[in-house]
Parts: sequence; structure tokens; C-alpha cells
Amino acid sequence: MSAAELAVWRTMLRAQVQISRRLQADLLADHDLALASYDVLMHLGEAPGGRLRMNDLADRVLLSRSGLTRLIDRLQRDGLVVRQSCTSDARGLFAALTPAGRARLADATPTYRDGVREYVLSRLDEPDLRIFGSILDKLADEAV
Repeated sequence: MSAAELAVWRTMLRAQVQISRRLQADLLADHDLALASYDVLMHLGEAPGGRLRMNDLADRVLLSRSGLTRLIDRLQRDGLVVRQSCTSDARGLFAALTPAGRARLADATPTYRDGVREYVLSRLDEPDLRIFGSILDKLADEAV
């Protein structure tokens, strides 16, 4: 790894940790919702019918399969999601957003967006935002 790559790696890690901690603190304080829980609810909220197969959901969040299972257990206990059987695959399970989960997501989303605006976007000027958007598009490319 070159010196420039190492510097970017360290800075990216530091920024990711700081931003995640701040977003987590905001979500916990205002909605009693951890960042990982918000992430799961957000993905379910964007999915058709508010549900995803557990394997697909695991691929979208930064959790192991077992970590996701434990998180879904907690969200289910809180009444925010339910598990549903897959009719086409007896071994398959869906995680589905409940009305309470959809309401919690709707309440928490402005807090999350405000945090992203405050902790990231407000620190960039228009040219930076265009460059940052372009970089994020490259990083989010599924083909990588």
C-alpha cells in the first residue's frame, strides 16, 4: 500500500467511525433506535411490499448472517418487523416491516438525514459535493 493509499485508508476509517457514532447517538437519543436497526428498517422500507428475504437483507447491511438474525429477533420483539415464510422455498424466510416499523422509520428518517447533512454535506461546498457524489457512485458500483 502506498503512502497516499494508507493516508486515505486511515482518514476514511476515522471519518466513517466519527460519522457513524454521531448518527448512532442521534438515533438512540431521539428514537431509541441503533444505526444498524435503522439500516435494516430503511432497506425493508425501500423494498417492494416492505419485505426482503433474509439472505438479500444480509447482503445489503453490514452484519454477518448471524448478527442479522439476532438483530431481526430484537426488532421482532419490539414489533417493528415480522418473519414470514417463503412459499416457494420452505427454508427461506422474509423479514417484513410492520406498521409500527414503518412509523418508526418515518419518525427516524428526518433525524438520519439531518445528521448526514450536518456531519457530512454541510462541510462540503458545491464543487466538493459534485466530486463526492461522483466518488460515491464509483464506490457504490455493484460490479466492484
